[in-house]
Amino acid sequence: MCGIAGFLGLNREPPGDEAASRRVLERMVAALRHRGPDDGGTYIEDRVGLGHRRLSIVDLSGGHQPLGNADGSVWVSFNGEIFNYVELRRELEARGHAFRTSSDTETIVQAYMDAGPACVEAFNGDFAYALWDRNRQRLVLARDRMGVRPLYYTIRNGVLVFASEVKALLEYPGVQAELDPIALDQCFSFWFPLAPRTPYKGILELPPGHQLVAENGAISVRPYWELSFPHAAEARADRRSEDEVAEELEALLEDATRIRLRADVPVGAYLSGGFDSSATTALAQRQTGRLRTFSVGFESAEFDETRYQRQVVEALGTEHSMLTCSRADIGRVFPEVLRHTERPVLRTAPAPLYLLAGLVREHGFKVVVTGEGADEVYGGYDIFKEAKVRRFWARRPQSKWRPLLLRRLYPYLAGMQSQSIDYLQAFFRNGLAETGDPLYSHLPRFNLTRRATRFFSADLRASLGGYDALQELRGRLPAAFGAWHPLSQAQYLETAFLLPGYILSSQGDRVAMAHGIEGRFPFLDHRVVEHAARIPPRLKLKGLREKHILRHALGRYLPAVISERPKQPYRAPDSESFFGAGAPEYVERLLSAPALEASGYFDPSAVRKLAAKCRAGGPIGAGDNMALLGVLSTQLLDSMFVRRGAGIFRRDAVPAVV
Repeated sequence: MCGIAGFLGLNREPPGDEAASRRVLERMVAALRHRGPDDGGTYIEDRVGLGHRRLSIVDLSGGHQPLGNADGSVWVSFNGEIFNYVELRRELEARGHAFRTSSDTETIVQAYMDAGPACVEAFNGDFAYALWDRNRQRLVLARDRMGVRPLYYTIRNGVLVFASEVKALLEYPGVQAELDPIALDQCFSFWFPLAPRTPYKGILELPPGHQLVAENGAISVRPYWELSFPHAAEARADRRSEDEVAEELEALLEDATRIRLRADVPVGAYLSGGFDSSATTALAQRQTGRLRTFSVGFESAEFDETRYQRQVVEALGTEHSMLTCSRADIGRVFPEVLRHTERPVLRTAPAPLYLLAGLVREHGFKVVVTGEGADEVYGGYDIFKEAKVRRFWARRPQSKWRPLLLRRLYPYLAGMQSQSIDYLQAFFRNGLAETGDPLYSHLPRFNLTRRATRFFSADLRASLGGYDALQELRGRLPAAFGAWHPLSQAQYLETAFLLPGYILSSQGDRVAMAHGIEGRFPFLDHRVVEHAARIPPRLKLKGLREKHILRHALGRYLPAVISERPKQPYRAPDSESFFGAGAPEYVERLLSAPALEASGYFDPSAVRKLAAKCRAGGPIGAGDNMALLGVLSTQLLDSMFVRRGAGIFRRDAVPAVV
């Protein structure tokens, strides 16, 4: 795991003299030191520069980057892991390729020499890389299929500039951060901007499963992999037995876990106490014999899963470390978390994970396996059950008993469970009959989240000019989407958009790599994802039992209380973390009328009322919680990146994490 940065003059002219270019590249690389505290390097050649910060995990002594081939005609700067590098190396050696190191990085160089840009299709891994082919004067940027590792780029004065994080791009002359109103509207609708759009005007994100090729002054961006599902009729006709599918599933997950344990440093595991991380821990434990696990607990019983974590630790016999996260802890680290997410967040959930990554680092670990992705690919979220209940209800909208199934949704949300059935019907009836809408499964969530846009200023609203984020999302869906089973449609929305846009970004790579921690995700091995997409929906969501086939396959390795435990999504205290005794000083300052007027994104009067409501300490609904977090995080981003050097978050006042 590492950080990469660089540039390419598109007009075949150097972007500046070599000394100046090297200084710029070194500044870009320095901005990524937290991603790779073990080593760093640069490569400058005429109009191209490649930079690297290294987190040493494989081939500790021989994996220095940028890495070139024997004659120096191909160079790569690589972030991530190619988990099947051992097998690929054997194949390439059999075809005459000679390796000089034992690193997975060199596999990229040799595979490119063998197959050109199409080599990316052979890689099983989480990666983002920049490869320079001197002979063809070609730069290739590529990103992994699921979007685990980030890669951003922009063009300034005929120069293509790229990096693992936006903050490194801002070190290139002329690149500035300006928040994009459309991106803000998307974040306040979906929790993330729709790639390739980022929160910053003119700065783009290479989408998951895509490759950018810059050659002969032209840039092309194309997908090399896309998630797909069978036609609904085909899915319904699939009569494979549970045992048959479970056997295939387990074999794939065992192999996905096996190759993700490859490292020349110890590998640990995150353990939440839920089924997914427990199953991943069990699979890893079976292959390693003894595993170190890490978890986060909360002072508030509403969010705490410590007792389940302890049961898994006792059952599997892992060596365990945990931390307890308080509301004050969340408020304290939230600005630093935003410095790493580089995008608005509507939840505080990234903050405890940031602290957890710090705990892992304190114990001398650099790598953890996690259960991320299981809910998306095997149908684990309540939103999938919600859509199923709503479709069932929509067939008889006047039914008195069908809406009673709503009581079986979101059992972990005490506020929702205390509501009357009339309230639940009114909430979930919104758009009930619109079953033909491709976003049907997610409309209640999107409509709830979009309430946060009420706090936009008049100027921001005017700049949007009637823009409709939901309509843009509809236009991004594959042509075959309408022919898929409803569960497959809902899974696609989660897997293709929310997973890379928020879960793997703000709650994943960015907060883990803030401490130089690499997360690995067996459930997101593309072979596992493709196999899961072909599993009949009846085996994923059986009645209202989520992840049925996964529990059937792996449940025997865990205590029954864990294997049969209903899904409880990871959550953390939200608005209450920023008010009351010990509240951080920056909150009042950033939410003050002068600060809001200076940034111009939000209506000071509306925000004042929202803050007063949160400060009062009474029950706060999900919509207001998201709005408060959205406003506060946007204000933080404005202070850190847009007005660098302004106010309490002067650039030199933000501590570096190394």
